[in-house]
Amino acid sequence: MDIASISSTLAPLAVLVCPIGMGLCMWMMMRGGKRKESQSEQDQARQADQPASLELLREEQRRLSAEIERLERRSETEVPADRR
Repeated sequence: MDIASISSTLAPLAVLVCPIGMGLCMWMMMRGGKRKESQSEQDQARQADQPASLELLREEQRRLSAEIERLERRSETEVPADRR
């Protein structure tokens, strides 16, 4: 086989390889972007499950402490059944 015939055969392939390769690169980049979007959506969902601020946590702690104190006072005033 002659070099001229090889180059004339490979020239059209080179013309096709460039746009196909570019299309594959673009497709891979788009897939990566969707993956990042889904990860950011998951992060937002996790943050939505968490309290918005430290102040909300402190308020919840105050509320729970008051509830614990109320229950402890109530249990102290009740007479256990075995002491009756």
